[in-house]
Amino acid sequence: MIKKLQLIVLGLLFGTSLFAQTSDNDKKNWLSADLFASKIGEQTNPQIIDARSAEEFALNHIKGAVNANAQSADYKSIIEKLNANKPVFVYSIANGRSVALAKELAAKNFQEVYVLDGGIGAWVGTGKPVFTTATKGLSLQEYNQILASNKVVLVDIGSRYCGACKKVKPVLDSLRKEHGDALKIVEIELEDSPQLIASLKTVSSFPYIILYKQGNISLKKSGITDLKGVLDTALAQVH
Repeated sequence: MIKKLQLIVLGLLFGTSLFAQTSDNDKKNWLSADLFASKIGEQTNPQIIDARSAEEFALNHIKGAVNANAQSADYKSIIEKLNANKPVFVYSIANGRSVALAKELAAKNFQEVYVLDGGIGAWVGTGKPVFTTATKGLSLQEYNQILASNKVVLVDIGSRYCGACKKVKPVLDSLRKEHGDALKIVEIELEDSPQLIASLKTVSSFPYIILYKQGNISLKKSGITDLKGVLDTALAQVH
């Protein structure tokens, strides 16, 4: 178990490092979920690579994808089976590990390598189908009931494997202390409630925040940039 966690952390750090070095030229092959799906649909036998850990892949993935990353024991054999003259579609939880793998494939002379911008969060968030082991998460009916029963609701959508998502938790804890019962906070994870995330059809990447007042959306935000400040301002307006 410790070894698995170490591999996941190494993958996240390695992906984040390469992500920071990504040039505008690299980004030309980053595709929105709709374009990514459209290009996959043009292929008879699409080559789809999930660059996340085996543990993440087992819980959910794009149908038809193969799991491979630099830390995979069978990484070399998987890459050797790919046709370098045909498109390869790569994704991860966000952009980090997929960008790292895309760079490796480009260095191996693969002609077309496309990265799913926003990762599997964007894929599921736009209602695209996935394989999932989730059997019972928060349903859309239960979600709507929460919105109807509370004046102000803050929804945090992400994944337990998402590094940036973990940074949202201290912000939520702070808001709970500051607002008490006046603010209902709901945390939704891909591993438990993919169907709900898909049905909302609004998530562009993880983490994703939605603030509701009396059932109506007051704020939507992806990422963690100035999250506490943005939420403090938005909450001051809805209370």
